[in-house]
Amino acid sequence: MARVPQAHLDARRRQILGAARRCFGRNGFHATSMADLLAEAKVSAGGFYRYFDSKEAVVAAIAAEALDNVSALADQVKSADTLPPLPELLGQLVTDPSPLFGDDPRLLIQIWAEAARSVAVREQFVRAFATVEGILAGLLAEYRHRGLLPAGLRTRPVARTLIGALHGHVVQRALLPDTRPDDLRHGLSAIISGET
Repeated sequence: MARVPQAHLDARRRQILGAARRCFGRNGFHATSMADLLAEAKVSAGGFYRYFDSKEAVVAAIAAEALDNVSALADQVKSADTLPPLPELLGQLVTDPSPLFGDDPRLLIQIWAEAARSVAVREQFVRAFATVEGILAGLLAEYRHRGLLPAGLRTRPVARTLIGALHGHVVQRALLPDTRPDDLRHGLSAIISGET
């Protein structure tokens, strides 16, 4: 039997993940059946199970990709000679497409809703949150080290607060059509500087 090239396998996996993002964003995790997912991905059940053993495994893969994107952005920022203003950096997380949610902010809301219902998805969410919190706290420590934030700043509580702002922006983007990434940048800039 001929061996399938890795590039083909990687493309098929991306195809399934893209279909899952569209289905979950449109219908929610729970309401998306395996039949819906297979039809959207244009793969057979066997083709799907070659890559994933459940819908929860797809959610884990989507979360892993988002974490990789956020981690790559953090590494890029840390290695720069000049750090961007903090609101600009956070704004990069919600651009189109977003490193966090791709093209559809509804995807994150659907996953959060499923996390409230499913223990397995909640555990994935908790792990992902801790990872993002750690990445953001590390970035804040770099800003503090370079004298761009107060020396006594406790990075973990600030990271959680900023994640809350990001989550709120995601909800607004999903539900309020006139919300833009610049709204987050401008709002954070005004809060940080005390100017409007």
